[in-house]
Amino acid sequence: MSEEIKIGGKCPFAGNTVGGAAGSEPTLPHWWPNRLQVELLHQNPREANPQDKDFNYADAFNKLDLAELKKDIKELLTTSVDWWPSDYGNYGPQMIRMAWHSAGTYRIADGRGGAGAAMQRFAPINSWWDNGNVDKSRRLLWPIKQKYGESISWADLIVLTGNCSLEIMGFPTFGFAGGRIDAWEPDTLTYWGPEGWFGKKPEDAPHGPLEGHPDQMVNRDLRWTGEAGDEDYDLEAPLAASNQALIYVDPEGSAKKGIPEDSAVDIRITFGRMAMNDEETVALIAGGHAFGKSHGMTPPDQIGAAPEGAPMEAQGLGWHNPRGKGKAEDTMTNGIEGSWTPNPTVWDNDYLESLFKFEWKQTRSPVGSLQWTPVNTDAPRTPDAHLKGVDHPLMMMTSDIALKVDPSYHKICEKFLEDFDYFTDAFSRAWYKLTHRDMGPKSRYLGPEVPKENLIWQDPIPVVDFDLVDDNDIAKLKDRILDTGLSVSELIGVAWGAASTFRTSDNRGGANGARIRLAPQKDWPVNNPGEVDKVVNTLEGIKHDFDAAQSGGKKVALADLIVLAGCAGVEKSARDAGINVMVPFTPGRNDATVEQTDEQTFRWLEPVSDGFRNFHRHDVKYNVSPERIFLDRAALLGLSAPEWAALTGGLRVLDINSDGHYKQHGVFTHKPGVLTNDFFVNLTSPEFEWKKVDEEGMEFTLDDRESGDTKFKATRCDLIFGANAQLRQLAEFYAQKGGHEKLVKDFVAAWNKVMMHDRFDVAG
Repeated sequence: MSEEIKIGGKCPFAGNTVGGAAGSEPTLPHWWPNRLQVELLHQNPREANPQDKDFNYADAFNKLDLAELKKDIKELLTTSVDWWPSDYGNYGPQMIRMAWHSAGTYRIADGRGGAGAAMQRFAPINSWWDNGNVDKSRRLLWPIKQKYGESISWADLIVLTGNCSLEIMGFPTFGFAGGRIDAWEPDTLTYWGPEGWFGKKPEDAPHGPLEGHPDQMVNRDLRWTGEAGDEDYDLEAPLAASNQALIYVDPEGSAKKGIPEDSAVDIRITFGRMAMNDEETVALIAGGHAFGKSHGMTPPDQIGAAPEGAPMEAQGLGWHNPRGKGKAEDTMTNGIEGSWTPNPTVWDNDYLESLFKFEWKQTRSPVGSLQWTPVNTDAPRTPDAHLKGVDHPLMMMTSDIALKVDPSYHKICEKFLEDFDYFTDAFSRAWYKLTHRDMGPKSRYLGPEVPKENLIWQDPIPVVDFDLVDDNDIAKLKDRILDTGLSVSELIGVAWGAASTFRTSDNRGGANGARIRLAPQKDWPVNNPGEVDKVVNTLEGIKHDFDAAQSGGKKVALADLIVLAGCAGVEKSARDAGINVMVPFTPGRNDATVEQTDEQTFRWLEPVSDGFRNFHRHDVKYNVSPERIFLDRAALLGLSAPEWAALTGGLRVLDINSDGHYKQHGVFTHKPGVLTNDFFVNLTSPEFEWKKVDEEGMEFTLDDRESGDTKFKATRCDLIFGANAQLRQLAEFYAQKGGHEKLVKDFVAAWNKVMMHDRFDVAG
């Protein structure tokens, strides 16, 4: 640079202070925290994945020598290393905890969480207080992952290591299935609870500054209403964990009060939200606490930051303990100190036997956490995990004593005490369910250790044992369907109601199985039960006639007919709009029975608010806006922002809204049932203005600016496509010249995507 443009040795154009870079705060969420983050639909994009585009994990896993991999894992489990020594010379207990906590984030309300994508590797889960030192377990596994490379995902390896850990300690596992595919970036979409300090100063947090305090997030201030035992005691949906940053419940009891009866209430709610009944809950707690110990030898305020806040030189390892060795006998995890059994690396019934044989008194750990110790001085003791010749009293947590004082849990415990083989089987099955719950149907399972038994929580569907319809049959069936007199709105509405139950989070729901004809789905208000009954009865008649006319083994499943009817309706609605289009249809579905349908767990799939059909219950308390719930449903369906917009615009003019107050809202067309782009044309037209009907801004009218006449009605789930900047660009795209044909094309593609979501039998 020439001397002429230098001023006092400084460059006047570049500046002398760099104040920020990519991602530096403040960013959009800080300026406008209520803005709808449509970009969340594009989580974990292909660009984030370093694997080749044609890489097929199922093929790679199926070529893996699983027996050799398990041999290597089991050797690692009994080979202690100096940088993080194993308790009792066996890494099994801590690896069980790793697998348990990976899978235990699952919640049935929205299917999110679970072991499926190994999200335990990323924030926030990797830095939750309840995952203290789990980072060490994964780092110990790195040599195994490095050796086997792409043939085993982290998600599968974590669960498999948990199984191997149980097996080397004498426990017979029920089985193992591979097929979990790793994520490549943190999940910024999932809602983990309202507690936190977004938008506030760190020093305002009740535990002081955010960094350096492992219990900074462990609170339950906002997720509960009422107190344990109250009639109105309730945990906010879709949450499952009792506290922020915990996997299950606080081991010191509800609100850390050390009251076993209250802890039992939290346990039942929490484990129930994770799809576990009382017997499965007791089996998991009693089975898991047969192994290992809890650690509480250093005050929490001396422990360093969690992995996400640790210094760079820590290289992803957090919770640095400066006291003593910082590991081994000085390890600090949750603050409770001790083991539940005299033999912490052997599968036996000592946990339940000790829990029920002895009286327990409340005491405190070396760092002040509430725990329990036997009143009886002659009770068995447990060996120190590292110091030879040293032993300690047994330990129980408040959440353990809860199993003894709760009448239902108590009865189950007695059954397990009387029949150890039954307990073993119960824990084996519960562990299998815990670690596989989010994988979806059994058809997704890989490997030689997949059990043959079909389990109700896997949402089984009968194997297709008949010949499928061909193109000629499909054409005739579509004509027959359209000749019934059913409207395109009815045909499309029932097909959408069946397929849109699918959740990419845990691969549940979908049209396969035709469960829309069974309880509870047939009775959901969002599905328009009268319409479902009318369409299903008509299609059952078509199925009966078709099947009876076949001379061979050909049949058509009602599940296929429901989807085909929707496809026929879409094609007709497009033709009526002047565009000929063929909607893809792939036969091969089958019909589930009542016995194959877990009605209780399917109730969790019922939406209380569904923007796709302008459905919104008013008997539910909402702490979130309808359009944000709508975004959430689009995410669960795995839709991109353009797919979300195209489907919504199409479904609105096709008039598939649910019956009720909002039946006519969002139908911005004078030709309902015809697949036009009228929704977007009218939404973006400057000739109209929108006006609130109610003070809360839940309902609106579209009024002609010149005459003042009301043309259409709308909800927030309609107007968001014009109000949100990103969605408005899509609305204008489909409203512009050429937008009609593009909308039909994109609607059909997105429709087929939703219809095919649960077709795991078809190569994607």
